[in-house]
Amino acid sequence: MLLRDRGLRVTGARLAVLRALDGHQHSTADDVVRSVRDDLGSVSVQAVYDCLRALSAAGLLRRMEPAGHPARYERRVGDNHHHVVCRACGVVADVDCTVGAAPCLVPNDSHGFVVDLAEVTFWGLCPACAAEPAPAAEPSSNTP
Repeated sequence: MLLRDRGLRVTGARLAVLRALDGHQHSTADDVVRSVRDDLGSVSVQAVYDCLRALSAAGLLRRMEPAGHPARYERRVGDNHHHVVCRACGVVADVDCTVGAAPCLVPNDSHGFVVDLAEVTFWGLCPACAAEPAPAAEPSSNTP
């Protein structure tokens, strides 16, 4: 089993967290808590956070934290994909590497580090937000 192969005990909460993220990539911890509660009934917030931490440490989840936004979790692991985040609504989508295997970006000076992962976050507006009309400007109090 997936959990045992990574040295983790199989628990209902861990299985529920994995199920929650199977259908909802890029979920926040709060999203996962709601989904796990819908699945199992009563479960503590701390139990879900503990599961997220253990599953991430075991390489079964990937945690990403876009600046100014809550951490998000996904099941897509084992590759070096990146993310695009909407500045307006916060929706996140995957962006595959454009060049070869991980790391698909190589720094010009690694300072002696053995680089095995590159994390890039692209920012912009999702199609839905880009299609919305810009808010009207506030009238100036200096106009007659």
